[in-house]
Amino acid sequence: MNTKSGYAAIIGLPNVGKSTLMNSLLRQKISIITSKPQTTRKRILGILSEKEYQIIFLDTPGILKPSYLLQEKMMEDVESSIKDADVFIIIYDVSSVASLKESEENEIIESLVDDDSKKKILVLNKIDTITQDKAVLLIEKYEGMNKFKSVIPVSANLNFNIERLKNEIVECLPEGPKFYDDEIVSDETERFFVTEIIREKIFELYEDEIPYSCEVLITEFKERQSAKNFISAEIVVERESQKPIIIGKAGRAIKLLGEKSRKAIEEFLEKEVYLELRVKVRDKWRSNPNMLKSFGYIREKDK
Repeated sequence: MNTKSGYAAIIGLPNVGKSTLMNSLLRQKISIITSKPQTTRKRILGILSEKEYQIIFLDTPGILKPSYLLQEKMMEDVESSIKDADVFIIIYDVSSVASLKESEENEIIESLVDDDSKKKILVLNKIDTITQDKAVLLIEKYEGMNKFKSVIPVSANLNFNIERLKNEIVECLPEGPKFYDDEIVSDETERFFVTEIIREKIFELYEDEIPYSCEVLITEFKERQSAKNFISAEIVVERESQKPIIIGKAGRAIKLLGEKSRKAIEEFLEKEVYLELRVKVRDKWRSNPNMLKSFGYIREKDK
């Protein structure tokens, strides 16, 4: 039997539901999700394998105008995903008027729409938040552009139309052998996912600029047969003034962060863990090439 296999890049502005969509398509949580924009910082690969096909999803950071080196590297991940993709899944959040307005960031999406070399599917996400009449008008508008293989109204949160979207993606893939074994769902390590889980909880628990100024580094990861796994992680912040905010009065904030992170990590690893959190200050790390390299944002090929 001939199989189909290829890459599907999920592209959109920040906070339109890209990670939620990929998780829904995979039927399991791979990418972290928060209500804040710019949660996704790196391209995350998720693999959906069935007997007849293999879709390799590329969950990308939201498209933005970079303000510092970290964001430049985030946009390079978007660019590499665009180059690798066999099909673009361009996603709009129909509940946000801003996501459909003209903007500098949207120019990149418009250029993808005009790229006739790749197949494109337009996903109108959060369709459950608008009226049926408005949904019909939006679908007709974008279908009338004749730029997309299909325009699909979706609610990633409610799993509405996810099966239809998956089938449309499969139609766009080239015939060929699978790239990965069927049991593999991502090419990332357990350390990476633990890092992401802690970052997710930071986004959930802290306000304002704090989550954006934080990075997480796993310094020790010990698997123990007769005891809990031991994980030690550093939470890196940019300024001394941010350290006491992470720790909180009498250590209450970091204790809560540790509790929520540990529970989520145990659920992911399906094993009890002892989690140790420390806070380190690394001045302006988001614009420091050496720091970004240590966090995996700059790879050898980028040098």
